[in-house]
Amino acid sequence: MIPLIDSLSSNFLPALLTGVSVDFEIAGIALALGLALGVLLAFARSQGGVAGIGAGLIVGLMRAAPTFVVMFFLLNTLPRGGMSGIMIVAVSLVPYAAAYVADSAVDALRQLHSGSPLICLLILPNIARAFFVLVMSSSAGAAIGVPEGVAVILRQAEKMPSTGNTLVVFVIGVACFGIPLHAGFALMRLIQRHLGRVALRKQEGALTGRKMVTAK
Repeated sequence: MIPLIDSLSSNFLPALLTGVSVDFEIAGIALALGLALGVLLAFARSQGGVAGIGAGLIVGLMRAAPTFVVMFFLLNTLPRGGMSGIMIVAVSLVPYAAAYVADSAVDALRQLHSGSPLICLLILPNIARAFFVLVMSSSAGAAIGVPEGVAVILRQAEKMPSTGNTLVVFVIGVACFGIPLHAGFALMRLIQRHLGRVALRKQEGALTGRKMVTAK
């Protein structure tokens, strides 16, 4: 078996790290736009009435929108050079991101209004999961020539002389994606726990204050 180091392309790791950063950039843009739109839709849905019905219909349509269809629609309708490949992929992921955020935010608002801020904080790990899905979905950009990480891994895997070396390439790719994603998810969990402790202390303080007033 040819040693792995000899069978890897000299620019594989730099290209992989650059590609992974492109995936994260696409996911970050999509999530930021999805948060802005999803929160607005969630507020509209929580109000009910005509606005709530309209927002619900929009969320349903976005939830069903295939990323590839949206991506190629943008690619074929926008003026050439009007939007970069990275932005086209990011915008094509916005319907999913906005629908996911809207669904999660509606539940969070209900819990908040019902006096359950701790349960409301569950939206944080949900958003982290959405980012994870968006990073993986950004590999759709390879179809329009965006140099993202999964495409780099597959190109290198095709050049490997043995199945064992191919598996090692995939392991390297999984590590490059998985380590920062799981680190971010762990950080989000820590933030959730911290905010949960703060909310719990406030609840206990408010309850103690009411008891003191009642005792007087």
